[in-house]
Amino acid sequence: MADPVTNEPANPVAAVRAVLPSLTPAAQAIARVILDDPGVVVRSTITEFSAVSGTSEATIVRTARALGFTGYSQMRFALAAAVAKEPERLVPGDLAPDDPLTDVIAKVARAESEALADTAAQLDPDQVGEVVKAISVARRVDVYGVAASGLVAADMSQKLLRIGLSSHPFSDAHLALTSAALLRGGDVVVAISCSGETPDVLVPTRTAADAGALVVGITNNPRSSLADLADHTLVSAGRETAFRPGALASRISQLLIVDCIFVGLAQRTYERADAAIRATRDVIERYRSR
Repeated sequence: MADPVTNEPANPVAAVRAVLPSLTPAAQAIARVILDDPGVVVRSTITEFSAVSGTSEATIVRTARALGFTGYSQMRFALAAAVAKEPERLVPGDLAPDDPLTDVIAKVARAESEALADTAAQLDPDQVGEVVKAISVARRVDVYGVAASGLVAADMSQKLLRIGLSSHPFSDAHLALTSAALLRGGDVVVAISCSGETPDVLVPTRTAADAGALVVGITNNPRSSLADLADHTLVSAGRETAFRPGALASRISQLLIVDCIFVGLAQRTYERADAAIRATRDVIERYRSR
C-alpha cells in the first residue's frame, strides 16, 4: 500500500521485488542491485550508483519513477528509512550452495518473517473489505491456482466451506474452464498466481470474467496480466529463489491474505459462520469418537 500523501510505496524493497518482472532489462538490472543490497543505494550518489549498476543516470531516474518515486533522491531516502527500521535488510540473505545448515535455517526463517511483514504492510484494507463484501453475498466462489498456489486455493476453499460458503478449488485448467463457463453475475473467482502470468490460471479467470463473475487476484506482481484482469488485486510479497521455487515465503504471504479474508468474512457473517463452524466441528468430533 502506498503512502496516501507522497504516493511512494510503504515498503520500497517489497515494491521493487513485486514489479521486477514487468520492468525493462535495464530497469531490472537496477532493481536487482537494490534487492541484493538496499544499502548500496543508501550509500551512493546517483553517479556512484550508475557505476555500480552499469546503467545511465537517466535510466536510474526513469526506474525510480516506475517504482513510484519522484526520482532517485526520494527512492534513496525511502530505502534509508526502510533499512533504518530493519537494519538486517542491508545484509544480502539469499541462500548459497555452501551455506551451513545453521545459516540456511536463519535465512529461510528470516525470509518467511519478511514475507509476512511485507505483505501486511502493502495490503489495502479497503480492497480487502470489498473482497469480503463480495464473497459474503456470492452464490458461489471458485478458487483457481496451480502447483504451490493450488495448495493455497485448496486451503481457501476449505476455510470458506467451514463457514457455510459454497466454494470449489480448481488446479486443473480443464475443470476450471468447465466451471468458469457456468458462472454468472454474483459469483466470485479468486485467482492465485505468484507471477500473475500462469496460463492455467489466467485463461479460466478470463472466461469467468467474461461470464460476469467478479475476479479477485492474489499475486506478487501488481503489474501482471492477472492484476489487469482482476476487479480487486491483493498483492503478496514472498519471493522465490533458485533454491526455493514455490518457496514457503511465497505461499505463506498468499495464505496471510487468505486468512485476512476468512477472518473478515467470519466477522461480517458472524451468526452464520459461528453456527457453521460449530456444526462442522461437532460432526468431526462425533466421527472421531466412533
